[in-house]
Amino acid sequence: MKNIIVLLFVAVSLPSFSQCDISHRISPDGAMYYYMDPAVFYFTKDKELKGGIITDKENYFIALQPVPFPVKPEGRKLKGDLELKLSNSRIYRLKHFDTQYMDNDSTMQLQYLIEMEDIEDFLNFEVTEAKIDMKGTEGIRTYVFKLHKKAIQEQLGCFLKKEEDKEK
Repeated sequence: MKNIIVLLFVAVSLPSFSQCDISHRISPDGAMYYYMDPAVFYFTKDKELKGGIITDKENYFIALQPVPFPVKPEGRKLKGDLELKLSNSRIYRLKHFDTQYMDNDSTMQLQYLIEMEDIEDFLNFEVTEAKIDMKGTEGIRTYVFKLHKKAIQEQLGCFLKKEEDKEK
């Protein structure tokens, strides 16, 4: 009986993207963005990486929240591209789109544009590794995805399915 309760607790505690719980917010420039709660990809006592898909319904972005992150003046200088390795063993370079400080500057989010010709690969292969250039603070920070490797796939699939359903 104890094992069943623990399993139920774990199942309820894990984020599930199959429900496609999409939220939206308006950016300072007036653009509407749609997103899902960020998934945890990597976690140790020293480093953490959360993130997910954001869209303006024309473009798709990967938004990453690295911890620790530099303070605002230094963080605004982070404009390097993101390298993502997918389970197909290919490395994709995503262009930096925006750096935002949110929640009273307690969260920094880096956004990277997914090229349209790469969408299919992001739908079919899980992310296995991310490399973020943290510039002068420490150089390249590598995250080997340990948790929720399929979150990017699932979230992107949710957004695309929702768009497809609207077109019908």
